[in-house]
Amino acid sequence: MTSPFLYFVDERLSLAELSAARLDGHLIEVDAAYMPADTVETPSARAASLGPLLRDLMAATHLSAAWVHGVISEPPSRHTVQRAVPHRIHGVIHRRLHYRDPYLPASDLYRIGGVLVTSPARTVADLARVSDADHRTALDGFARDPATIRAGIDWLEHAGTVPHKVRALDLLRSRSAEPTRT
Repeated sequence: MTSPFLYFVDERLSLAELSAARLDGHLIEVDAAYMPADTVETPSARAASLGPLLRDLMAATHLSAAWVHGVISEPPSRHTVQRAVPHRIHGVIHRRLHYRDPYLPASDLYRIGGVLVTSPARTVADLARVSDADHRTALDGFARDPATIRAGIDWLEHAGTVPHKVRALDLLRSRSAEPTRT
């Protein structure tokens, strides 16, 4: 179900109409969607803006999930997604998506705005396993909530074999020992 506050190109209005409304200050962009300028950009709205790209087949992960959860302000240029159904996905994957094929179990997923997104614990664990500046910045956003960092540590400790697990655990454990930043 699409949010009544989100407008997608050619769903109710054309690209020209949406662009004109944005230029007039009536709409703002939320990734590939538009919403009224006086509407609060919530995690639900952010997630719903990804609905046409993800459908019920894929879940937002990594930086995309961090954006939906509200820890980074801008969406990534290419959304990282992962298969959320047990069967393989056949067909063309959109060029705006960085697709990861391993199946995500339902226990690692939240449904936000009608779209599947990795839980904060899984998102923290995923972010900690990638060592670039963008992922570290997103991890810093989660670091404001020590309980989420501890949940990410717990997820990794029970995850079995995953790439870069030891490095990620060391990073998260060092962050959980840091004093809370204001």
